Amino acid sequence: MGSRLTLDQLKAMLEVASRTLFQWRRKGATFALCLIAVWVAYHVVFGANGTMVYSHKLAEHRALDKEIIELQEENERLAHQVDALRNDPKTIEKEAREQLRYARPGEVIYTLPQPRQGSSTITAEKR
Repeated sequence: MGSRLTLDQLKAMLEVASRTLFQWRRKGATFALCLIAVWVAYHVVFGANGTMVYSHKLAEHRALDKEIIELQEENERLAHQVDALRNDPKTIEKEAREQLRYARPGEVIYTLPQPRQGSSTITAEKR
């Protein structure tokens, strides 16, 4: 007659449907966890505080440390030069001779002409 299902057949079908639904839920949860893991990994590497930004900041820090050391060395050198100009008569005389072109009595100073800057020839256009 009709296609009546028995109780055992109905239970079997319900069990298969339940198993299938559980498998799909497990696959969906696994997929969601994989997406979350990929998202977290992306932000760990490329995020605002990620490893890429950290490596750039570390390189910048090293460059600034190097520049600080160089500036401190230059500052020390200039401080020694200032001290020598204040207290050492030989340094004062050397600077006076070089910059002010002072000479001792009987000395002759020869000055060479300075090379011209931008010594290219400029031609004027006729109008």
